[in-house]
Amino acid sequence: MTTRELFLKHVGQTSMAPLAFEVTKAQGCYLYDANGKKHIDLIGGISVCNLGHGNERIKTAIKKQVDDYLHVMVYGETIQSPQVQYATAIADILPATLNSIYFTNSGSEATEGAMKLAKRYTGKSKIISFKNSYHGSTQGALSVMGSEYWQQAYRPLLPNVYQYDYASSEALDAIDEHTACIILEPMQSEAGINEAPQAWFQQLRKKCDETGCLLIFDEIQTGFGRSGSLFAFEKIGVVPDIILLGKALGGGMPMGAFVADKEMMDCFSYKPVLGHITTFGGHPVCCVAGRESLAIIQEMFKANPQFVEEKRALFLQELNHDCIEKVNAYGLILAIHFKDYDTNKKIIDQCIKNGLFTDWFLFAANALRIAPPLTITHNEIKEACAIIIQSINEVMHESS
Repeated sequence: MTTRELFLKHVGQTSMAPLAFEVTKAQGCYLYDANGKKHIDLIGGISVCNLGHGNERIKTAIKKQVDDYLHVMVYGETIQSPQVQYATAIADILPATLNSIYFTNSGSEATEGAMKLAKRYTGKSKIISFKNSYHGSTQGALSVMGSEYWQQAYRPLLPNVYQYDYASSEALDAIDEHTACIILEPMQSEAGINEAPQAWFQQLRKKCDETGCLLIFDEIQTGFGRSGSLFAFEKIGVVPDIILLGKALGGGMPMGAFVADKEMMDCFSYKPVLGHITTFGGHPVCCVAGRESLAIIQEMFKANPQFVEEKRALFLQELNHDCIEKVNAYGLILAIHFKDYDTNKKIIDQCIKNGLFTDWFLFAANALRIAPPLTITHNEIKEACAIIIQSINEVMHESS
């Protein structure tokens, strides 16, 4: 049997029509298929590979840690310097109230842990989330996902969860003394890049302070430079009580985290003890990869604080076509909106044929995703946009 046939037979599938793009090598901003053809990677593992593929500094850090030790004990019971060093590095770049890092294996697990922490710390159970939001697919995270399409097959989910339109006054009004937390993305990525006014975030912070509701920012996709700053909350000017991290956190290795104040996080240590546990969270190899990746991203911003915005502007400049309805952009996450899903899917398929790897958004199936490595060059951006325009033209020609 071919590798593709074995993939379809033995690897659990999540779609009746997976892309089935067989990757044999990845380097820089390029993926190589089974035929040796290279494709510009415009997804970056969905905001994971912020430094592209095969970064030498990250690989060197991984190799050294592999020689030292791998897993030794469940999370929190032994002092492992990779965990300590990375937690310290993260705390050093966050506000003083975000000083305690709990490492997990994924963004979904970070969501789960943060929801538990909010309920434990406040003693409340009401949770507010938003339509067209995505926080993961485990049952707790699914409970706050903003789409009945994905939820309906798995009910009953968590009770006492209420959803509202993003950036609505109704959501602010719903926050009361019974609310444990409100969880949201500082920018709704899977909705095709949906932003909220800065004034609304200020009102949200004020209402949370008045009621004792914890404000949770999901920065799993926007974190680590993707937004144009290290974290999107810095652009917004509002500091959350808990922040969720993932995707780029591990420098290409599987990793998530939720971050809060130590006083809050200490709730997990008593009544009951081991209030939240994980076997592999904060794996030493993931921590050294993530720490090295963060150091490189910091160096990139120090060298040119505007490098993300400059690349964003270049994408917007190059993406001009009558078939494009609009392009939403937030740092180096962009969504090219077409008239419908069928048009978008044909263009995506044509892009892949033409040497560019991309996909669509969960809540905006008519939009093509752009989330390349932050290291993508200006020439690579121009090449990628040329392939997109070429693919649009070819699809339109076939349809005429």
